Amino acid sequence: MKKIAISVGDLNGIGIQLALENHEKIGERVEPIYCIDRDILEQASKLLNISIPKNFECCENIGESFTLEPSKVTKESGAYSFASFKKAVELSKDKRVDGIMTLPIHKKAWDLAGIEYKGHTDALRDFFDADAIMMLGCSKMFVALYTEHIPLREISTEVQNIQKLSQFLIDFFSSIELNESEKIALLGLNPHAGDDGVLGDEEKFIVKAREMAHEKIGKIVYTEPFVPDVVFTPNSRKKYRYFVAMYHDQGLAPLKALYFDEGINISLNLPIVRASVDHGTAFDIAYSGVELNNLSYLNAIDYLSTT
Repeated sequence: MKKIAISVGDLNGIGIQLALENHEKIGERVEPIYCIDRDILEQASKLLNISIPKNFECCENIGESFTLEPSKVTKESGAYSFASFKKAVELSKDKRVDGIMTLPIHKKAWDLAGIEYKGHTDALRDFFDADAIMMLGCSKMFVALYTEHIPLREISTEVQNIQKLSQFLIDFFSSIELNESEKIALLGLNPHAGDDGVLGDEEKFIVKAREMAHEKIGKIVYTEPFVPDVVFTPNSRKKYRYFVAMYHDQGLAPLKALYFDEGINISLNLPIVRASVDHGTAFDIAYSGVELNNLSYLNAIDYLSTT
């Protein structure tokens, strides 16, 4: 059974409730180690009125103690969630665990705490000096994002960076397992994939990057740039499991419309294995007694247990 470090995310959100409620279930799949100090765990337990399982193993000395403020964005919770994440990474680097499960953080809380990263993937790139790839989805459909948390006005410039896009395509192909004849659906950027330049010409850069990637890979694995608004139709999803989107909402809007409850977030192209839930801190229901949907959490744990 694999040993998995779990960073607890923003403790003012729903992550710790997921951890406490599902400890026994995930314990059947992996051996979890939670990166949280006991005194803060006890705070959360009392607020949630959920007892701490006897075999709930903690890796302590994470960070300074603070008072939980359910559903509030605070620098203290941001700093602690980042410290929990760093501890999980440390355990993985030291080979004390086989993978990392990250519960949801709040980006504004990280910002308030003075953390320079916008999310886990940004930080992992820096920690490992590697071009980590963000892929989200489930067994029915996975979407990799070429650009992630950047303003829309900057995406065109990124797409025109042929060398960077080509290397992304090479790295993504190298990070997944395709069947012999399987292809990866590559999305264009513009409406109608540009309509031969009438609606934008970024597709010519995508085509060039694709050609360069295929030269390095040694075979054709990516499609021509698809029209973005038809690539996720039922017929297309029968043909393709993997999709590469040029920007965040292009790929994640259809994914979450189709598979929101079961999707997970995976970091590829790293020397460690990391997965996460594909949802946020849900401050609107945190500590309210609402029953949580645990499918994304369990699916992420299942991925870590078999990868």
